[in-house]
Amino acid sequence: MLEILMAGGWAMVPILICSAIALAIVLERCWTLRRSAVLPPGLGDEVREWARSGQLDPAHIDTLAIGSPLGELLASALAVRNRSRELIKERIEDTGRHVVHRMERYLNTLGTIALIGPLLGLFGTVIGLIRMFMEVMAGGIGDPAKMAGGIGEALICTASGLTVAIPAYVLHRYFRSRVAGYCVQMEKQATALLDDLTLAAAPAPTTRVRRSPASTAPSAS
Repeated sequence: MLEILMAGGWAMVPILICSAIALAIVLERCWTLRRSAVLPPGLGDEVREWARSGQLDPAHIDTLAIGSPLGELLASALAVRNRSRELIKERIEDTGRHVVHRMERYLNTLGTIALIGPLLGLFGTVIGLIRMFMEVMAGGIGDPAKMAGGIGEALICTASGLTVAIPAYVLHRYFRSRVAGYCVQMEKQATALLDDLTLAAAPAPTTRVRRSPASTAPSAS
């Protein structure tokens, strides 16, 4: 394998760098975007129970905010729970944008690698063909080994670029889809908490006691 990579020439260097970066991103995103790390099981129900029972102190909310992306989103609503529904909703949306941005970290880089991988392979192919034609111009076509070297370099670069680009593209789409699914689930949990906070802040209905006509009629003297 090492001999094959070396046969690709110096044009293999950027392809190998891209492959190393892509591998690091994939491993990091696989760990960061674990479901248990983003959406801890039962967290939404637990937080809503806190809100209903009034067990909400600043230290509790701060601990919730640093625990997970879902916790950060729910904590942003709890921090302004005494405000209007519109303000709480705006705070959730603002925090949600920051949370999604962090979950999509490095995915643009992975998508860029998927895009430029074939181009780097094509660049290596062109370099290999140029090398082959230069050797033919210098020594004629009497030495097939020289021509084979240039063709081999071109094909190795092409194959290497595709080998890096195809998995990078597939995993880029996969991570995007996973983040989108998490966003739907977090929005659902945040909406449920918002409804509970709105209900808790609503004034209790007052009941008016209607007096019967008999009780209001003047008594006979």
